[in-house]
Amino acid sequence: MKSFCVVNYYRKFLRNVQIRRYCSAEERKEKNNSSKIRNIGILAHIDAGKTTTTERMLFYSGTIRSMGEVHHGNTVTDYMEQERQRGITITCAAVSFPWKGYQINLIDTPGHIDFTMEVEQSLAVLDGAVVVLDGSAGVEAQTLTVWRQADTYRVPRVLYLNKLDRSDADVAACARSVQDKLQVTPLVLHWPVQYEGKLIGLIDLITLEEVIWTHGRGQNLTRRKLTEKSDGKVWETSLNEHRKVVDTLSSLDDQLAETIIQQESLDNINSIEITQAVRRCTIDMKAFPILCGSSYKNIGVQTLMDGVVSYLPSPFEGNRIYKSFEKDLSARVFKVQHDDQRGVLTFLRLYSGEINKGQKIYNLARDKSEQTGLLYVALADDYQPVEKVTGGNIAVVSALKATMSGDLITSTQAAANRAKDRLSTMLKDPVVKEELMMPSARLRLQAMDTEPTTIEIAEELLGIALEIGATVPEAVFLCSVEPPSSALQPALETALAELAREDPSLRVSVDDDQGQIVLAGMGELHLEIIKERIIREYKIDVELGPPQISYKESLVGTAQHTLVVDRKIGNARQQVKVTMSAKHLKAVTPDKVLKLDRTAESAAQLSQVWPRHQQAVRRGLAAALLRGPRLACPLVDVQVTLHWLEVSRGSADAAVTAAVAQCLRKVFTEAESVLLEPVMLLELVVPDSHSSRLLSDLARRRAEVQHIHLRHGNKVIQCLAPLSELLGYSTTVRSLSSGLATFTMEFHSNRQMSPRDEEKAIRNVTGF
Repeated sequence: MKSFCVVNYYRKFLRNVQIRRYCSAEERKEKNNSSKIRNIGILAHIDAGKTTTTERMLFYSGTIRSMGEVHHGNTVTDYMEQERQRGITITCAAVSFPWKGYQINLIDTPGHIDFTMEVEQSLAVLDGAVVVLDGSAGVEAQTLTVWRQADTYRVPRVLYLNKLDRSDADVAACARSVQDKLQVTPLVLHWPVQYEGKLIGLIDLITLEEVIWTHGRGQNLTRRKLTEKSDGKVWETSLNEHRKVVDTLSSLDDQLAETIIQQESLDNINSIEITQAVRRCTIDMKAFPILCGSSYKNIGVQTLMDGVVSYLPSPFEGNRIYKSFEKDLSARVFKVQHDDQRGVLTFLRLYSGEINKGQKIYNLARDKSEQTGLLYVALADDYQPVEKVTGGNIAVVSALKATMSGDLITSTQAAANRAKDRLSTMLKDPVVKEELMMPSARLRLQAMDTEPTTIEIAEELLGIALEIGATVPEAVFLCSVEPPSSALQPALETALAELAREDPSLRVSVDDDQGQIVLAGMGELHLEIIKERIIREYKIDVELGPPQISYKESLVGTAQHTLVVDRKIGNARQQVKVTMSAKHLKAVTPDKVLKLDRTAESAAQLSQVWPRHQQAVRRGLAAALLRGPRLACPLVDVQVTLHWLEVSRGSADAAVTAAVAQCLRKVFTEAESVLLEPVMLLELVVPDSHSSRLLSDLARRRAEVQHIHLRHGNKVIQCLAPLSELLGYSTTVRSLSSGLATFTMEFHSNRQMSPRDEEKAIRNVTGF
């Protein structure tokens, strides 16, 4: 243990020596210019090369003096010991570096589906993103997932085709996969240059220049204009591709189309005008530029950074809701981390205003003011204390106790009220109103009984802004966790509370029947990493129980029940009469789970008691939905109707909550329920010679094969399989394919089980 600590200390010391000054006074002045800032994330499938690309960016910008490698465990952004040992990214890391007068704030995100919550939280605060693709594979399973997440937050993207040094890399095939699988318009802006079968550079299809990387570590490159006389066929091919790019842009961008009409040619367009058209189409997400390179071979990273500053938006070209804060501070929390020396560190993306060391802030989500401590700028796990951070940048503050990921903060409550008033004024402009109205806002406002005022719309938009990034993916695995002795129970509870605050996808609960602490997570790897962190960081040698599947329940029929409670507790008499019913409703939204009976008699009675006891009823509903009648699993796809509620004077809210929960449990039992099991979307990449064995194994696992296609001599098998059949699947895949196959899986849906499978699941969970 001592030798490990020494090695870890030495690694960090070396890296601190390598890290250059964060920025000079001149560069700080540059950062204040918002148009010179880019807040981006790197997204990709597993092993596409995100961390390697980030490491090269830091090196070529001069931020570090030597490049680390993922397989050596010495990269800047993979700083956790588990990341170094496994060679994967587990947690998001924020870094900042200068490039050609611009400040790039970059967040390196995990590629594994078990850590998708890290990606979700980061996307909520990004202005743009780089999606890294493996040049030999194109769009893969996790690429689709992160693309959908980026679509949700309307984040403009550029695509980076990495690993083009591989013999089976194919730019044209990757562009087709982008068009077919992502259903978007790709703009191929680079073409690889090879010499004797080796990648040596790129052709810029906008400027028609050849960019060649010479000897060294990728720092030296030369640019040469292609000519018809000296380049012959290469010139002809490049010119055709250049025309395709301009032609595609002309159908998407009116300004470029007008220029082409005036010039009467696709060949005489200024490269600056083409670049501006690409930028406009990228920001509006009409098209997505494809840039090329091989980060491991040190080719294409500088042109990628040029693309980031040329095509992706600056901080204040984004959501106009935050502009309502004007010069007041507005910032969103996207990460919370516990540091041994600095305590709780909260990562903020600033949209407007500035934050100072020791400043008091107001949390809109919690309706609470807090005092900040020290203020830092982050480079992965190294933090430089600063006095002030300006809008558009990423800051780290210490000492916040109640603030969580996803919270929106400002300087004071008065600043929040001023923002609401300004937003209300902005909404009087029909053009601005149309631009700001998100689909979710439209649905909520349409549900109102009367025409909403601009103030109500402003409150709704700010409310939705508070919810951005707050959607927690569904847990699919459960397991118990126990300390080595009861004396360490309080320490374990503290550790789990801190880990759950850092990672909202980790859910911690206590089993009422057995008194055990139960962890719910995104997968086996997720729970394994949590265990390792408790052992390594908190020095508690915990034991995890065997992983259990997170089943759900859904109602089969409908039922209605009336419950009367009349009890004396202490000196107060608790009297509650409640009538409720429940039915199955597929894909019911959270705001529609509870509805009130609108018949004349019920509506009149409920109107008297509902305003006072609304929260108590909702708490009772939430408690009842947590335990279904079949296997005490959470109930989903259920709509509950409140028909009658009588509460005597002096009855406590706790009595109302208990009565509602008890009534609903009776309703659920009468309606009966069935078990739903989580089904995973599984993608296998396997050599053709081993595919038959894996397909036979999938058939035994109740898998439904959806699609099989060939990719460079490998079969890509996509199927749906129950999670219960995939426990320990990685060992089976290695064994059946002699270690040649790889697979990824993600949650697809919950599906009703057959009576036989349901009986088997109940036996596995209960033991009888």
